Amino acid sequence: MTTSISPGLLDQLLGSGGFKEAMDGSEFRIYAGLVPAAAGDSIGAATLLCTIKNGASGVTFDDATPGVLLKPAAETWSGTNVASGTPSFYRLVKPADTGVASTTDPRVQGSVGVVGADLNISAGALVSGAPQTISYYAVTMLAVGV
Repeated sequence: MTTSISPGLLDQLLGSGGFKEAMDGSEFRIYAGLVPAAAGDSIGAATLLCTIKNGASGVTFDDATPGVLLKPAAETWSGTNVASGTPSFYRLVKPADTGVASTTDPRVQGSVGVVGADLNISAGALVSGAPQTISYYAVTMLAVGV
């Protein structure tokens, strides 16, 4: 699966702000089920397995490295699984995002797995009630023709 961004995030990147501005304060939602074709599409019948935040707050990104946004070392990105299942995709969304089709909500959607995915986690199957953490996450943009 290729990482996908929503039309709302694309508009933000090309218009008034950047990725960090658009996505600071977001949360990761990990789902099982059919993967939507694009980040702007509805979640459909996918099952929410876990929501991951920085404590009670949304996650933020460290922009100290040029061209890379990273999970800050000081933040603990974690949550508790609310259902059991094998994750198939994640979305990075604002807390108010309802998961319906949208051309305005900023979103990132990607694959989830133990290794080689857009978001790597420690377990192939999640169990309801168990803790879940994200210890590393990076967003990169390559300079072309420089």
